[in-house]
Parts: sequence; structure tokens; C-alpha cells
Amino acid sequence: MNANAHYPQASPVVRTQLNFKLDQVPRFWFGGDPYLTRMFDALSLTFPDGERYFIESVRLFRDQIADPGLQQRVADFIRQEAQHGMAHDKMNQVMKTQGMPVDQFIARLNRIFRFELQHRSAQYNIAMTAAAEHLTALMAETFFGSRDTLRSAHPYVRALFAWHAIEEMEHRDVAFDVMKQAGNVPELTRRSALAITTALMLGFTLYRTNVMLRHDGFSLRERLQMNLRGLPWFFGKNGVLSRMRRQYLDWFKPDFHPSQHPLIAQYEVWVQALQETGDPIQAGEAFWQAAR
Repeated sequence: MNANAHYPQASPVVRTQLNFKLDQVPRFWFGGDPYLTRMFDALSLTFPDGERYFIESVRLFRDQIADPGLQQRVADFIRQEAQHGMAHDKMNQVMKTQGMPVDQFIARLNRIFRFELQHRSAQYNIAMTAAAEHLTALMAETFFGSRDTLRSAHPYVRALFAWHAIEEMEHRDVAFDVMKQAGNVPELTRRSALAITTALMLGFTLYRTNVMLRHDGFSLRERLQMNLRGLPWFFGKNGVLSRMRRQYLDWFKPDFHPSQHPLIAQYEVWVQALQETGDPIQAGEAFWQAAR
């Protein structure tokens, strides 16, 4: 990657009242695979309150932003993140009806975010938010860069993640620009934030996955076997998340900016399909079909 090359960045667009029909999704929606289903479910569990934490972290600097263009992008970022929270709240409610301990997960997560906002510096929180946005944008690219990755996923859940991926691409640089223009964040804090965010996200996701599998009725031995078989899908030599290692490591370069990474190739396919149909599920299907 040419560190000085910048790709055109899409502007955040707030899309509301999107119906993904999540109440019609089967229990193990990822091709009947309990482990992959619960890994993605565990990731989804983080989003509603995680998005609200991102909003609060950015708001800490709103009065210090001099650029009107960035002020507008921040406003759109906040509205997009609020929509993401509401959509994933619905997915979390589906898990709750399946007997998952969603309330306990959320209560613990809220305690962590309250502690971070009350006891950590504003610079730390905006760096963590920018790092998390970098990570989720890369995951969006990774999950939808190839048709094979989510081929077995139910179309309705795949459409939810497709919409989320699109908007992560659109606002992936907003928190980063707030951090750079108004945050006065030390370089060591910026770099370490990605390592901390990655460790926390991975730890919480694996923990929740295994707790949910236990509630699904799987024994400890069965869960251990599932982890041994399932983790390489994500983190093996050719694992889905292992593929993003180069772009992930770009974060640690002193001249890094998110716009140095191109938008996902089929971005316009999703935008056009939604405009033509008004249906996020059809747009998600077109987006997925247009992948390599």
C-alpha cells in the first residue's frame, strides 16, 4: 500500500426503518452450524451498547471541532450508529427469546463502558473508538469480500451484516479524524488502542459464544470440540479474519489514515439495489452476489 494514496471516501448516509425480518431466522442460522452462528451472535451482542459508547466518545470532542464538514460527518456518524444499535437490539431480542442470557451480557458490558467513560481520559476513549471503527470496517471488507465466506448464512442475517458493513465503510474515518483534529491523542495511545480493542473484542466474543452454546445444551466436551474445529475458520492460516492482517497492521504506521484503504468493490451495488427496491434484504443479496 502506498501510504500517501487516498481513495475517495463515501459520505455517511442515515438510513432508517429497515426491516430485516430477524424474527423469521432459524436458531442456528449459519448453515445449521451452532458454533459459527453463536460466534456471529456474540459479535452482534456487542454492537448496540458498543455503538452507544462510540457516540459518547465522539461527543466528548464535539465542541472542539472547528471544521464544519467534520461536524456534519460527526452528526451523521451518530445517527448511523444509533440505527445500528436499534437493529442489533432486535437481533439480541431474538437471542433472548431463545433462552440466551442477553441481559447479563449487556449489564456487564454497560458497566465496562461506564467505567471507561468515567475513569479514562477522553483521549483514551476516542482512540479506542477510532481503533474499533478500523477493526469493524476491516471485518466488513473481510466478511463480504468473497461470496464463499457467508454463503451458508441465512439471507436475512447476511443482509443485516451487509447494511452494517456498508455504513462502517462510510463512517470508518470519522472517529479517526476527530481523534486527529481535536483529540490531541499521543501516538502511543493511538497505537495501543487497537491491540487493547482487539483483545477485548476477541475475549468477550469467545466467552459469550461458549456461554450461549452451554445454554443451547452442549456439554463442556462438545464445546471444546466445537472451538477446536471452529476457531481455524476465523483465525487459521487461511482463516477469514487472518486475511485482513496486512490492512490491520497498517494502523500502526505513523502516517496511516483509513481512507488509504479502498471501499469494498461492490459498495455501489448495495446502494443502487436499496434505491431501486427499498428492501435491505434484496440489497444485501445483491451485495453478497456481487462479491468475488
